Amino acid sequence: MLTNVLTILSGAILFLFLFWKRLKEDYSGNEIFSTSFFILFGIGLGYFTSKMFLPRGWFWLSFLGSVLGFWVGLAKYHLRFYETFQAVFVSLFPWLFFVFLNDSVKNSSWISFSSFVALALIYSLFYYLEGNYKNFFWYRSGKIGFSGLVTAGIFFLARTVVALFFPFVLSFLGKSETFFSGIIAIIFFLLAINLSRRKT
Repeated sequence: MLTNVLTILSGAILFLFLFWKRLKEDYSGNEIFSTSFFILFGIGLGYFTSKMFLPRGWFWLSFLGSVLGFWVGLAKYHLRFYETFQAVFVSLFPWLFFVFLNDSVKNSSWISFSSFVALALIYSLFYYLEGNYKNFFWYRSGKIGFSGLVTAGIFFLARTVVALFFPFVLSFLGKSETFFSGIIAIIFFLLAINLSRRKT
């Protein structure tokens, strides 16, 4: 129980710091932290709802809650979608590190530890793309957001593939995971393609 609480608190604090650090040059502290608290509230609402009605759905209900909080922040403060999405993604992603690492230690789960390693690799890919995306000749727009969208797409694509063979991983919904993760992966890749075609 204590480790679960520490995981939640550590993830939330790290999210707040990273989110603020990403957006502090473009938005006021009030806009940044209000949006971040909308997102955290959405995550908390989704998580506790799953505990009561759908325990295996904690990831998806938390994800939907974060999306809801994200859209509330966008609408209230007129934040730029792609830039803010990338900040949300890169700030929330480490939270999953703690979740899978905690589970791998607590339950001696090699699947959770493998997931932790895979997340670290995907996170590393994000920073590679962020440092090099402007050098891709086919990425005409040069706009911020490409790295987050592509990495998010790869993350959900990986969930789709893994769910075909291991449908009962900690954050999966069982066999239906393939469908839901596949749809979200396609959405992120389409958004990345759309962004790449925009003019600067």
